[in-house]
Amino acid sequence: MSVRPHVVAVGVFDGLHRGHRAIIDCGLVRAQAEGAALAVVTFDPHPDAVLGKAPAEPPLTPAREKKELLTAWGVEQVVVLPFDRELAALEPEAFVERHLLAALGMTRLVTGQEFALGRGRKGTVPFLADLGARRGFAVESVPLLVEHHGPVSSTRIRGALKGGDVGFAAELLGRPYALEGRVVHGHGIGRTLEYPTANLDLPEPRFLPADGVYAGWVHVPGVADGPGPGGALRGAISLGLRPTFDGADRALEVFVLDWDKDLWDNVLRVDFVGWIRGQEKFEGAPALVAAMARDVARVRAVLTPQNSA
Repeated sequence: MSVRPHVVAVGVFDGLHRGHRAIIDCGLVRAQAEGAALAVVTFDPHPDAVLGKAPAEPPLTPAREKKELLTAWGVEQVVVLPFDRELAALEPEAFVERHLLAALGMTRLVTGQEFALGRGRKGTVPFLADLGARRGFAVESVPLLVEHHGPVSSTRIRGALKGGDVGFAAELLGRPYALEGRVVHGHGIGRTLEYPTANLDLPEPRFLPADGVYAGWVHVPGVADGPGPGGALRGAISLGLRPTFDGADRALEVFVLDWDKDLWDNVLRVDFVGWIRGQEKFEGAPALVAAMARDVARVRAVLTPQNSA
């Protein structure tokens, strides 16, 4: 039984930012022109974490979310290869033969211009182009997307998030940075302060922005009449240790503006839009309540329907 021909895009694609989107869009165009399907081959965990080339940081886009986004972009098949030292030790010819030609019937490889695969990263774009000439597949590299005096990269996105600059991160991503989690019971502090918050339990390790308070859109299941994109509601998002109450665990909480229904056990997605302030320790509940009132006013000013696109 023959394997359906595929144009294949290969990469880590952490963040699925606008540079990655350019590679995927190129693959979609080529697949349509050639009457093939587009497949994406990616890796989990990040190769740098396995090979010890960088400190192990949580992903910007875990494998589950990566699959969902790629499918929404029009990718027909997403293959997530478990990355380990055995896979890293494969010679590039063996990787291509096993995972791209035999498994996917690859007719064209699309990737970034700086991509390399296989043992010792020997499988550079020129190397793969030479291999393709011998094995009957084309190789196309997509130029690096450069904006704001630097490349559009996962590294720059992480740097922006570490500084709380979720607006710049969104520019590089092409969408707001988002976190999704199930609402679980917290300490009930917000309710006693008249600002009841939903405590989100993240299902998997995720890279988190800097601790602080943010304005963001909150997507609630079954709600589509809010002022934000897709009917999202305004939210004041707090990320951190709750220093006023000597919190010991980092928590992600959101106060949903203009909402008085119970959110417990719902899965919410919060889209980070703007920085409000850093974490502060206040001298008691009254000072914290006053700060929260100011936060909510600023959130309302930031999240206007005009900036929801």
